[in-house]
Amino acid sequence: MSSGALKRVIAEEGFKGSKGQILQFQFSGKGQVKRIILVGLGAAKVSSAHCRTIAVRTARHARRFTSIALILPQTDIPAVRAAAEGLLGGSYLYDRYFSESKKPKTKLNRAVLLVDKSQNTPELERALQEGAIIGGAVNFARDLVNCPPNDLTPTALADAAKQACDQVGAKCKIYNKKEIQNMGMNLLLAVNRGSAQEPRFVHMSYKPAQAKKRIVFVGKGITFDAGGLCIKPSKAMLDMKCDMAGAAVTIGVVVAAAALRLPVEVHGLVASTENMTGADAYRPGDVFTAKNGKTVEIINTDAEGRLVLADALSYADELEPDLLIDHATLTGACMVALGPRRAGFFSNSDDIAQSYIVAAEQQDEMYWRMPLDTDLRELLKSSIADMKHCDGPYGGTITAALFLKEFIGKNKWVHVDIAGPAFLETMHGDTPKGGTGFGIRTALEYLRSIA
Repeated sequence: MSSGALKRVIAEEGFKGSKGQILQFQFSGKGQVKRIILVGLGAAKVSSAHCRTIAVRTARHARRFTSIALILPQTDIPAVRAAAEGLLGGSYLYDRYFSESKKPKTKLNRAVLLVDKSQNTPELERALQEGAIIGGAVNFARDLVNCPPNDLTPTALADAAKQACDQVGAKCKIYNKKEIQNMGMNLLLAVNRGSAQEPRFVHMSYKPAQAKKRIVFVGKGITFDAGGLCIKPSKAMLDMKCDMAGAAVTIGVVVAAAALRLPVEVHGLVASTENMTGADAYRPGDVFTAKNGKTVEIINTDAEGRLVLADALSYADELEPDLLIDHATLTGACMVALGPRRAGFFSNSDDIAQSYIVAAEQQDEMYWRMPLDTDLRELLKSSIADMKHCDGPYGGTITAALFLKEFIGKNKWVHVDIAGPAFLETMHGDTPKGGTGFGIRTALEYLRSIA
């Protein structure tokens, strides 16, 4: 198609290139090109985030074709990396449980980025490979989050982590219930008491020879949350298969870091169980001793995530990290404050918090730093134990973070509450419905920045 003919089609269809606008039309010329898709950005200045958007939306609109060729408005290393991520993200479809008659007849299985010959350098090839690794890690996390809880049990989640680590040469140790008891993880065991499924604790590690830093990621792995004896309403329970999204992020980060061969030592810890209502379920008023020796009075059994994280953070403290980062679908209060598409995060280091925000902005993921108001710590005081694990309806996101802070030792720490953006009820922009893999890109960008 000549440039003049293309301009006529654009004018006839009223395509202005505004944000989110798509123009798709048949191409009747000779050759292999059957259809042309134009993606509007609504921006005069193009960024790598725009290139990711182009790739996502092009792949999404080309799902019924087997291959596409993509031309970007710019082809530097960040743009190519982002486009590769976007192509995988846009082609994502969770169809595992569809019968054959329901599955798509065709799938997008080949994508080509077209660049000028002079730009086809080893550095761009490397950026393409890196983007594919990151996009693959995000899609892997989405698969885990979308998997029904009857199949993704704590054991299955741990096995998925082991298989993924084996593929990239990372180590993975899985601890069973007896071993968890021997480690003194009584808070994890308390949450598990109402479930017929055994808990699992997973320690993944990637240790390159020339590691400059040791970063430990911790993920909440509640594979289904009924709320325990403080049971959730049925509507609130429906999507609680997503309560292990923090674990999915943690696995994705470790696996991608190993595949990218980043010069940073990365550990990933996952504390996994269901939170159910069985005959031996833990109760409001119970008191348990955490791995670090602190005693905790249970107030609400539906605030279980901070309990399993507490034992995992205590374990992480023993690894003597340079930085601890945890991800968790922790509080509905965070969604009330920030909505469904932005994560709240806390840190006890201003410098690290600023660096993490920069990484998030570069990866086009939305975060908001929340305050660690230490005067709210008094809300966690207990008359019979070292502390309560939650309090009333006010400041719930902050008091949850303050509870976790009791278990990090003297380490620098980032806590990311992904209750909103980890799982979306409807597709929004470049993000699919269901599991999103939110947090992986930012975490990897941060690791790259310190490497």
